[in-house]
Amino acid sequence: MKTKILGLFLFVMTIQLTYAQEKTTTVPSKAEQEIMQLSNKKWQWMSDKNVDSLGVLFDTKCEFVHMGGTWGKDREIDIIKGGFIWYKKAEVYSTAVKFFGNTAILLSDIDLVAVVGGNDAINPFMVTEVFIKENGQWKLGQLTFSHLARPLKLNNPK
Repeated sequence: MKTKILGLFLFVMTIQLTYAQEKTTTVPSKAEQEIMQLSNKKWQWMSDKNVDSLGVLFDTKCEFVHMGGTWGKDREIDIIKGGFIWYKKAEVYSTAVKFFGNTAILLSDIDLVAVVGGNDAINPFMVTEVFIKENGQWKLGQLTFSHLARPLKLNNPK
């Protein structure tokens, strides 16, 4: 009898461990997809140095937090336009979106390939983007780069 109970217990535990290790994938909602697509467009505009589109996306009170400092919209636009930072490529590995009323917070695990002050820079970041919806349009209110202690995932950084 003890053997049967022990066997049943081990069987149940094995089944539970199997389910616990299954990867759960959820399909992003339409609102989440909208924010992720907007972020992807932003990375492309930054790569293309498309300051006109970025100027529309960035709120006038937008703040940017980099490894080298913090500044507002006008300075970020000038930096991109002048080529001091060229965001060549953002390889995005994962994203998560949370909504709080008219605010969306997007977290992205990325490897960023950039040219900073004429020097190549490739870094792993967790990027926090805060979007605010006003008058039916999303505006970027905050963009923060947090350097990650993980190795680069990017195979071909150029």
